[in-house]
Amino acid sequence: MEIGLVSCTKSKREQAAKPADLYMESAFFRKAREYVEANHDAWYILSAKHHLLDPDGPPIEPYDETLSGASVDRKREWTQTVYDQLREEGLLTSGNTLVFHAGRDYYDELLPLLEETPVQVETPTDGLQYGKTLAWYNERI
Repeated sequence: MEIGLVSCTKSKREQAAKPADLYMESAFFRKAREYVEANHDAWYILSAKHHLLDPDGPPIEPYDETLSGASVDRKREWTQTVYDQLREEGLLTSGNTLVFHAGRDYYDELLPLLEETPVQVETPTDGLQYGKTLAWYNERI
């Protein structure tokens, strides 16, 4: 099973919304969401504040928090919570592939933990600048 993991974005709606809709103000999020819904079996959102979110989960309020520029300790704490949530959701099992549609801040600390599991990991837009990342999605949706 392929599971897409899409990072949250700075741009958000101004009122509470279910996670799948909260970040729709962002061009990146819209394109990544369209891609993961068409190409992966399931998807989740990596939220700087709420960690691993079910896109169809209960509404959450807009927030202003990011992992960009966060301390290593903050990223490691966040990563451990996300790892635990992935395990609790039963996603760290053989036959699963986690596909990160996110910046490195959202997976660098997680990759070493995932090496200890049977899951495969893909980072299709790793190292691409913003414009090239949007182009990558445009070419595939």
